[in-house]
Amino acid sequence: MSTPERDQTPTVAVRPLNFSDLPQVIAIERRAFPAPWSLSMFVLELSKPSEIALAARRGGRLVGYVICARYDEALHIMNIAVDPAHRRSGVASALLEEVIARGGVDGSYTLEVRVSNTGAISLYERYGFRGVGTRPRYYADNGEDAIIMWRAIGAPWEA
Repeated sequence: MSTPERDQTPTVAVRPLNFSDLPQVIAIERRAFPAPWSLSMFVLELSKPSEIALAARRGGRLVGYVICARYDEALHIMNIAVDPAHRRSGVASALLEEVIARGGVDGSYTLEVRVSNTGAISLYERYGFRGVGTRPRYYADNGEDAIIMWRAIGAPWEA
């Protein structure tokens, strides 16, 4: 009888996103999204001192990132992406957990997500986000609607 193999996937290390990461970020952005952010959009966001911008690394390689803007009443998760080859392996969860740790577990968070992105919606729901409305034709590439999701102050979340 054989024993199950142990998961040999290296752990995810999350650290602040730096300007020097942008070539790898742009490469992931282009693989992950049909309408990727431009380099100038990332530079602008990283230039803001109140942003939470994080990189996820696995095995010495950048495999995901998140950009979160701080507003008066909430933190807005503006962009979160995982390299398609590393999806469903805990990268997005590690990024969300670190955003919540840095932004405050009792803070309010918001984001928009494509109505067709059921995997992301399920992930966000596990962290206490709930759909509160839609933005019709939000995505310029195909006119798809976005679900507006909020994680309210003190909402329970699972790690």
